[in-house]
Amino acid sequence: MIVVVMGVSGAGKSVLGSRLAERLGCRFIDADEHHPPQNVTKMASGTPLSDEDRWPWLDKLNALLRQETHAVLACSALKEAYRVRLTAGISRYRIVFLRGDIGLIRSRLKSRQHRYMPASLLDSQFAALEPPAQAIEIDVSADAEACVGSILSALGAFKRAR
Repeated sequence: MIVVVMGVSGAGKSVLGSRLAERLGCRFIDADEHHPPQNVTKMASGTPLSDEDRWPWLDKLNALLRQETHAVLACSALKEAYRVRLTAGISRYRIVFLRGDIGLIRSRLKSRQHRYMPASLLDSQFAALEPPAQAIEIDVSADAEACVGSILSALGAFKRAR
């Protein structure tokens, strides 16, 4: 199964996704590592990406995921259209939505240095966010291990239901 861990910048996608992949014994893919240089330059300058900027990136990620049978992808995937594009042609996947209030996320962003994602883009991410209807929803105010445990429990329940 493919697990897409999604949410705004600072929600914990990379930390939780990599820990989850380790616990599941599968590959971890960080979508940030696959942005084309022009997207990185645009974000680093404080300019939000447009849908047109994202389509080739999402298509590249989809192609990577189609080569995997079992992987965890950390990706913002803020809009439903992005998630549809990411998972096109993939029969077994689950979306994990990392939910946190803007105050918590803003405080996290102040204490970290991302190589190209400035904290100034957080408001645009929350504005674009379309929470998924069918997802494992995780409150990221809990510590990382509790969040991973909750995800694993929910994935186990999903497997048993199928």
